[in-house]
Amino acid sequence: MKFEDLLKMYEEKKKKHGVDTYKHISELLKEAKVLHKKDWQKNPTKKNDYEQSWKGFKGNALEKLILHIVEEEVNSLGLKIVSGKKFERTDLKNLSLELKQVKKNLAIDYGNFGFHLPDVDLVIYNPQDCKVLAVLSSKSTLRERIAQTGYWNLKIKNDALTKHVKVFFLTPDEDGTLTTKNPAKKGRAIVEVDTDGSYVLSETKIEESDKVKMFDKFIEDLKKLLVIP
Repeated sequence: MKFEDLLKMYEEKKKKHGVDTYKHISELLKEAKVLHKKDWQKNPTKKNDYEQSWKGFKGNALEKLILHIVEEEVNSLGLKIVSGKKFERTDLKNLSLELKQVKKNLAIDYGNFGFHLPDVDLVIYNPQDCKVLAVLSSKSTLRERIAQTGYWNLKIKNDALTKHVKVFFLTPDEDGTLTTKNPAKKGRAIVEVDTDGSYVLSETKIEESDKVKMFDKFIEDLKKLLVIP
């Protein structure tokens, strides 16, 4: 199964659910897993079992789906969004001048140990000055990555060149970590204290706060960053 197949499935759901399609991401991924497994069984590898193969595909698929969902609206704001992998996997000399500057504007200073990029999935920046406005991490559950996201938020905020960058976590929250504000599970506590917020792509009703919101609030919050000096 290829991502293009998943994208077609998403667009079919969009015909039915419209602006609420984001609430059906987990449902979409479950349907995709059935097809992915059939493909895998035609040529199974001995090096890794099926669940490992699916986990890799699912992570990349979720990132690409989020990019697909938000890219048009991000562009309409005069901004651009790009995969963080582009910076990690592409030699600096092969990046465009624009992306070279974005990479420099995102790098964290580790003193004698050099400059290193935070581990993020998507980067939103202003093409006029290559200033990074926000970075996004995405996983289907919080336990997979939320502490790491909290770490990078602290590093980003402690660097004078990147302290303005917002760090967001986007997730279907398949294990329900964000559902309840009080009492808060550990993942929710990390989001509330150590990130700039999380947006949930799910049908499940959650107790929203200034930091935890449904995904439909994302673009509106992004617009607010444009009025910050």
